[in-house]
Amino acid sequence: MKSGVPNLVMKRLGIAAVTLLIVLFAVFFATSMLPGDTASILLGQAATPEAVAGLREAMHLNDPAILRFLLWLVGLLHGDLGTSYANQMPVAALIGGRLVNTMKLAGITTLLSVPLALTLGITAAMLRGSVYDRTITILSIGVISVPEFMVATLAVLLFAVYLKWLPALSSVNEAHSLTDLVRIYAMPVITLTFVISAQMIRMTRAAVIETLSTPYVEMALLKGASRSRMVLRHALPNALGPIVNAVALSLSYLVGGVIIVETIFNYPGIAKLMVDAVATRDLPLIQSCAMIFCLGYLFLITAADVVAIMSNPRLR
Repeated sequence: MKSGVPNLVMKRLGIAAVTLLIVLFAVFFATSMLPGDTASILLGQAATPEAVAGLREAMHLNDPAILRFLLWLVGLLHGDLGTSYANQMPVAALIGGRLVNTMKLAGITTLLSVPLALTLGITAAMLRGSVYDRTITILSIGVISVPEFMVATLAVLLFAVYLKWLPALSSVNEAHSLTDLVRIYAMPVITLTFVISAQMIRMTRAAVIETLSTPYVEMALLKGASRSRMVLRHALPNALGPIVNAVALSLSYLVGGVIIVETIFNYPGIAKLMVDAVATRDLPLIQSCAMIFCLGYLFLITAADVVAIMSNPRLR
């Protein structure tokens, strides 16, 4: 591997670090500009102006925004996410259990969607131009064109309202058996799988087709090698880098999809916690949840870029 690859990887990681700082800055000031006064919302309409002013002073809301941002940033560096305004509890304690639920949902979706998408994408590339390939392509484009909330709404109408097979809401606390877990996770996982699998199928298919069009593969096919052997033994290993890149980019869509899915299905994850925090203008909780989602998205995008750099044959 050429010496330029480590330099490119370090440069990309440096860009990710700068991007993270910019994202933290944007998250803090975007949430600070939410309409309404936090002190007034927490105390209610019956609160006196003196009480509101006293609470604002106690919460340091009268301090300059840049000073509050620097204090928040220093707290993050020390592992302190702050204290929730609404619950008077450490934000880390509130996020802990909810983050586990979100990770479970994302993990189950990944385990289901990645093998499914890779299988469909690779087989569609192997049978390029066939009815199977055209069907997979049309369905993938159709699913990509439908937003997450529409997929979730259709899933509720079909499986919960008409067929009555699955519950419309996903309450993890009601799971007492494997059957209950399947019923609870079914619709959120189905929705997220539809969202990320379609894009992954198209990107995987394109990566394999591009590898199949290389001269050495075409020469081997002309010499009588079977198409399936060329794909599995030669083309697929060389397309591994682009495929991993496609998987990482597709999984980044989980970040936005989870927020919508948890809200629609009332799933007790970190996204639902963030949406509820917006109603009470609980700034430390909103900022911490948003930061976690931005970190997840940035990690996946950076991983995709690093894989693309390391798998580039011109840099080897």
